[in-house]
Amino acid sequence: MGGRSTLGALLLIALCFAVFAQQNATAAADPLRPNILVILADDLGYGDLSSYGAADLHTPNIDAIVAAGMKFENFYANCSVCSPTRAALLTGRYPDMVGVPGVIRTHADESWGYLAPDAVLLPKLLGPAGYHCALVGKWHLGLESPNTPDERGFEFFHGWLGDMMDDYYAHRRHGINYMRLNSETIDPKGHATDVFTTWACDFLNEPRGERPFFLYLAYNAPHSPIQPPDDWLEKVRRREPHVSEKRAKLIALIEHMDDGVGRVMQALKDSEQDQNTIVVFTSDNGGPLGAGATNGPLRDGKGSMYEGGLKVPAAVIWPGQVAAGSVTAQMAMTMDLFPTLLQAAGIEPPNDIDGVSFIPTLLGRQQPPLRTDWFFGRREGWAEFGGKTIEAVRRGDWKLLQNSPFGPMELYNLKTDPLEQRNVIKHEPAVFKELSAALRKQLQRYGTVPWQRVERQ
Repeated sequence: MGGRSTLGALLLIALCFAVFAQQNATAAADPLRPNILVILADDLGYGDLSSYGAADLHTPNIDAIVAAGMKFENFYANCSVCSPTRAALLTGRYPDMVGVPGVIRTHADESWGYLAPDAVLLPKLLGPAGYHCALVGKWHLGLESPNTPDERGFEFFHGWLGDMMDDYYAHRRHGINYMRLNSETIDPKGHATDVFTTWACDFLNEPRGERPFFLYLAYNAPHSPIQPPDDWLEKVRRREPHVSEKRAKLIALIEHMDDGVGRVMQALKDSEQDQNTIVVFTSDNGGPLGAGATNGPLRDGKGSMYEGGLKVPAAVIWPGQVAAGSVTAQMAMTMDLFPTLLQAAGIEPPNDIDGVSFIPTLLGRQQPPLRTDWFFGRREGWAEFGGKTIEAVRRGDWKLLQNSPFGPMELYNLKTDPLEQRNVIKHEPAVFKELSAALRKQLQRYGTVPWQRVERQ
């Protein structure tokens, strides 16, 4: 009798475990969870989309994303250069808090960041919830183990480990091939924009059952070298005969990328996944003026702490949730995408992040400012930086910045002076004192996190 009781108890326990496992499996493959597609352009200026005011270029596919969802008028990159903003996107933290204050590069003496070992990336949280997490395109957060995409949470990686390519067709940097399929070195043919577009479409067309996906599509375009396909450049030359050759090349590179975005969005529709997919489009920083970029009327461009280096285009589609054609003046920044996307997926964001969800804004509800103080910074080498940093802090309409580590602090009121033309630091000593104190405190926070690789004993 006792034996049968024991056997019955064991069977009951086994049944409970089976039911629990089935419930977990069902939750992990919940078809109601939205798919997530994040498309990140590289160095796309605030004024270099027709939906953001450009008159000399045509971007119908990106404009269609803007029209189908919510357009952000005040979206900011976490940094004015590549790696830090990408770190912020994937961790929900200020870049310095995960060891990436500047650009990660091939050579140690030119590299200004190392992704912190304890940083939790977005796929590490989406994956356990059943998401198939993939990165297609540019990674730029580490060139070797343990900081490769598949080691930091991505289930699938088809793209480029490094920073810029020296040639869009040869796919090399300093003669090194950083192109990978997961951990395997590969050598694809074709323009990098076309390669990444094809790979993204291939991923979207793969059967995955009921698993939702998170696809992070990070283009190299329109980063230098400004190297559009010849046929795209010739088309721009014929249509825009009065623009400079430099500007024509950048327009062609942007329009070529826009065509790739259109192919990806069509693949999403053809695979009947578009109605359950959140789509985010934005840029990692402002456009470089030296390459012919425009940032609308904003001052300066890539690399700087002025608005042209930090303010970027952004739009979010969420069918059935975000009203098509909606526009918001709410201020948000790259790291705020992290908790926003987690919340949309039904996942509680970690408590120790800096990002704040803007789901209420997306849903058309009133939402207070996401934070009181907004910090921006960049560490860099070369003679004009010397390994030091430049910073900015914004509080309300006030913005305090230092655009050179060897230059003076500047204070602007962005409400009355949005183009940052009148430095009022001598006339507003109380504001300067408050903002400079807040900035010093933030820099002390950053000082607790190493940004170079620390060898563990």
